[in-house]
Amino acid sequence: MKKTKLFSSFVFVLAVFNCVEALAEIKMGVFPRRSVEATQQAFQPLAEHLSKVLGEEVKLIVPNSFKDFWIGVKQNQFDLVHYNQYHYIRSKKELGHRVIAANEEFGNKQIAGALSVRKDSGVKSIADLKGKVILFGGGMKAMGSYIAPTAMLKKAGLVAGKDYMVNFALNPPSAVVGAFNKGAGAAGSGNVVLRLNATTKKINADDMQIIAESEPFTHLPWAVNSNVSDELANKIQNIMTHLKDTEEGRSVLKSAKVTDFYAVNDKDFDKVREITKYALDEDY
Repeated sequence: MKKTKLFSSFVFVLAVFNCVEALAEIKMGVFPRRSVEATQQAFQPLAEHLSKVLGEEVKLIVPNSFKDFWIGVKQNQFDLVHYNQYHYIRSKKELGHRVIAANEEFGNKQIAGALSVRKDSGVKSIADLKGKVILFGGGMKAMGSYIAPTAMLKKAGLVAGKDYMVNFALNPPSAVVGAFNKGAGAAGSGNVVLRLNATTKKINADDMQIIAESEPFTHLPWAVNSNVSDELANKIQNIMTHLKDTEEGRSVLKSAKVTDFYAVNDKDFDKVREITKYALDEDY
């Protein structure tokens, strides 16, 4: 009788445990490439769609700054995470993240770093940036907005602190807006930033021009942390990379301001590693 009761208790505890596992919240962390409000509006439909298809709640988390976002990454606060390419290669090495997808934006599967200026600034090339303040978007971990532009400046022989001054904006669109408003001689950002709504709503982007672009590299990635099973990772990848197949999915893509999500693997980020090594002398 005691054995029967003990077995029944074990079965009950196991059932409760399985129930908790099934209802576990999947935390989806997205970096604040745009404002927090705009990012939440863009990706909440994706979180809701994933919740519906997976049968598990997916909670969207958008930290207030790149710094807070990176703290969240390092503390393993996100199960599914959308970040920049540098974030990924570093998280792969230090935290065991596995990449599953990347953005396609404006029909492009690659992106590049860019330096942009006002058309009336008189700046026509990187050499003309000597003595100027360059406003980079997002901080020193921003791949398209700081690391890739820094590699271009270095290749042109310009040294930070000696040939140009470094300043940072909250995010890439803010950097472009700052340069437009003459708060800096140039902006460091991804080459798509002049086309983003977050930029064009605030300035006339036609008054800006890109004077230099880096080598292209794989677009912004999506990855899972080391605690996510291969089965769940594959399910999420399959859902995200087939959104174009349904009307509801296409609506999710439109909200996220992408034309698609496509499957990628770790080797797709070797160019990012090469640029990072040159700009920062860091190996990933």
